[in-house]
Amino acid sequence: MTLSTSNTIDFDSARLKLISEKKLSTVAVQHQKAVKHMTVLGLQQRLTQQLQTSLELERVLDLFFTAVQEFMGLNSLEFHHDAHAVKVSKGVPSMHRCNYRMTHAGDFLGEIQFTRDKRFSEVQLQSLETLLGNLLYPLRNALMYRAALHSALNDSLTGIGNRLGLDQALTREVKFSSRHHTPLSLLVLDIDHFKQINDKYGHAYGDAALKAVVNCARSCLRDVDELFRMGGEEFVVVLSNTDNHSARFVAERIRCSIAQMQFEIDGDSIPMTASLGVATLKAEENNEGLLERGDKLMYVAKRAGRNRIAC
Repeated sequence: MTLSTSNTIDFDSARLKLISEKKLSTVAVQHQKAVKHMTVLGLQQRLTQQLQTSLELERVLDLFFTAVQEFMGLNSLEFHHDAHAVKVSKGVPSMHRCNYRMTHAGDFLGEIQFTRDKRFSEVQLQSLETLLGNLLYPLRNALMYRAALHSALNDSLTGIGNRLGLDQALTREVKFSSRHHTPLSLLVLDIDHFKQINDKYGHAYGDAALKAVVNCARSCLRDVDELFRMGGEEFVVVLSNTDNHSARFVAERIRCSIAQMQFEIDGDSIPMTASLGVATLKAEENNEGLLERGDKLMYVAKRAGRNRIAC
């Protein structure tokens, strides 16, 4: 009986120990969840404060990724919004990924992807989705700000930079060129006899001709080159880190491309040409002086017979 009692006691002790361990394990899990929850809440509060400090889209995404990266063990973030022509990447992509299509009040805000070395758990995905809620308003505001800025600095007809955008770009490029002692050139382009197209065929076809010239010029430029519409049928190309010889080569390539372009109106082939002035920044020259010289050289090309360059 004693052995039996002893066995019974030992069994009960083992059972109580097992029950106790299970309770402790449950308490530990609940504690970990509570700590995790508090950590998510703390991170949410930090994100709410940080994401309100900027309207720049890349800065907003950078702040979000930096805050969440270590907490979630993320390797990369990639965001894209085709309608806004936006693609932002942070970090180095890894094997396991999760994607979210973000909307707010029916408005599409873009798609975002996260990657990490290890598979995402359900708890981690829930935490990430919770934290993404803090990104919605700052992301929407950044996209609206970007659209407003684009509208203010770009020509509504052709989509390229306008006069305000040109002034800002030239100011920036002249400062950079002077500080780093790199060459800077610009081209001033004017379409020859453009008024005849408007007078004969109407402004709708004139607009189509402007767009065609823009496409021609763009095809001759590098990604880093900038194209602006200064007004009417006059355009400016800003060529950073480009000397006069190289700028003349680009101008000639644009001139030939426009002259060879097949532009038709109601089946009629309309010949189009352009005159270009090429100017390279001189020592101590400002952006207004550079632009004025380029404009004067364009008129020199006009007076010399059109469809040519002057430098």
